[in-house]
Amino acid sequence: MFSDTSRYKRVKDYLAVDSNGAVNQAKRIRFIPRYETAKYYLAKEYDRLDLLANVFYKDPTKFWLICDANDVMFPSDLLKAGKKIIIPKERE
Repeated sequence: MFSDTSRYKRVKDYLAVDSNGAVNQAKRIRFIPRYETAKYYLAKEYDRLDLLANVFYKDPTKFWLICDANDVMFPSDLLKAGKKIIIPKERE
């Protein structure tokens, strides 16, 4: 269901019963861990999270590491020119 690089890959499943009695498989809530800051990056006008992830982690699918480490509601909020972005160390 999820790729090997998905942030939801390790989240456990559970079975939920809806109001009609149908059983549905779902993911539990994914808790966001604290990340150790590796460096900061100053956003530029045309930055993209997948490209930043490719620069810092050599894998564009790890953009979510940057999202998790920064306290924003929407990922696009990170990409405002001049915003200081936390680039966390990659977890094993």
